[in-house]
Amino acid sequence: MAALLSNHPDYKVLRRLVPALHFDRVPQGPVQCVLVLDTETTGLDHSRDKIIELALLRVHVDTATGLPVGEVEVYDGLEDPGIPISPEVQTITGISNDMVKGQRLDEARIATMLEGADLVIAHNAGFDRPFCEARIPAFMQLPWGCSFADIDWKKEGQGSAKLEYLAMEKGWFYDAHRAEMDCHALLAVLGDILPSSGRTGLATIIEASRRPAFRLQATRAPFEAKDLLKARAYRWNAEQKVWYTRLVDEAQLIAEYDWLKSTVYAGRSASVQVEKMEAGVKYSNRVGELSNTQI
Repeated sequence: MAALLSNHPDYKVLRRLVPALHFDRVPQGPVQCVLVLDTETTGLDHSRDKIIELALLRVHVDTATGLPVGEVEVYDGLEDPGIPISPEVQTITGISNDMVKGQRLDEARIATMLEGADLVIAHNAGFDRPFCEARIPAFMQLPWGCSFADIDWKKEGQGSAKLEYLAMEKGWFYDAHRAEMDCHALLAVLGDILPSSGRTGLATIIEASRRPAFRLQATRAPFEAKDLLKARAYRWNAEQKVWYTRLVDEAQLIAEYDWLKSTVYAGRSASVQVEKMEAGVKYSNRVGELSNTQI
């Protein structure tokens, strides 16, 4: 019945995602060891809130094809945060105070998973990385990639970059907001070929991790340019009182210099601040290499 519906143009069938623990492929080139990571936390502020669940998938990726190969190692652990889990977080995650009582992450096991890893991938690395580094400093030593930010999902024909949506577009549903299942769903999504680029999501993120990203500040931009900057997806830093944007490579940075000079600064010369971020700093709260550029 499911097969008949799948073949009918008026229906789309969703199937429960079955976690893959082995990929029976022979690599055609060198492999990279990738960690797929997800956390559940008591809230959004890494300086105050705590991890209550951490999951890792350790998998090798064939760099010639971008496909996962061999065994998938799994770690999933709960931790007592030492503070009550709010009813809202319990509803979202399904993790109760009783479930985490007396629990602690297995740091020795996590250290084993991290050993020899080439890249950590999370779907919102800007959220997960600060939490992980605050709890386990060894995460600072690894480069990180972000499947949310490092892939242009709109260009790939997707209406949303939310993981549940991306999985549903592939025909899968799963029990979301538990760390291990989110990791399995992310690995399944990233192991598939992207329609526009013709590469897997894994290959795209690995390539992105090899080049720096840039954070560009529109220093002393005229007040009247605020609507132009906002429309171009610049964000306002209230503390530093400056508009800024994130650019994925040097080509975008150079193009942005031209746009700022012609549109925001009306052809006048201006000095803008640039933060260069390698994968070891990307998505962390640490500062990359700062410089001022005359445009």
